[in-house]
Amino acid sequence: MHMNTNKSKSLVPAYQRLVKLIESHADELSRNLLQDLRKRDSTSTFHTHDEKEIYERAFNVYSHLGRWISRETTKEEIAKHYTALGAKRRQEGFALSEIIQALIMTRRHLWLKVLAEGFLDTALDLNQALDLNNRVILFFDRAIFYTAVGYQRNK
Repeated sequence: MHMNTNKSKSLVPAYQRLVKLIESHADELSRNLLQDLRKRDSTSTFHTHDEKEIYERAFNVYSHLGRWISRETTKEEIAKHYTALGAKRRQEGFALSEIIQALIMTRRHLWLKVLAEGFLDTALDLNQALDLNNRVILFFDRAIFYTAVGYQRNK
């Protein structure tokens, strides 16, 4: 399938604005996620785990979102990182369900920020948001899958 490169190039600025929005608000997003993880019953291990470490893990995802969802980042890179993460989380005593819930919540906080900032005012913005959404979903789907793989391998 051939993609119209003129159309793709005209869409880049809005896409980049969305990624920049998330990356530039990584601190706020990480703090909000941390607070949410520490109060939910479904993520009870996070209630007692080192707060700074949880924050840094979330900050790493948000502040490098552009790299994680880039077409240049390979499935193998995501697999390597998140398989290791799954194994580490198991060693730390997290339940697999908690890890998956944390990844889902990380994605949800990202979209709540996009919606709160009013980025979806035009059809072009909506198109860009859908493109970003597709990339983010693919990234988080892979992150969840490979985290589970790493978790299960580390029995």
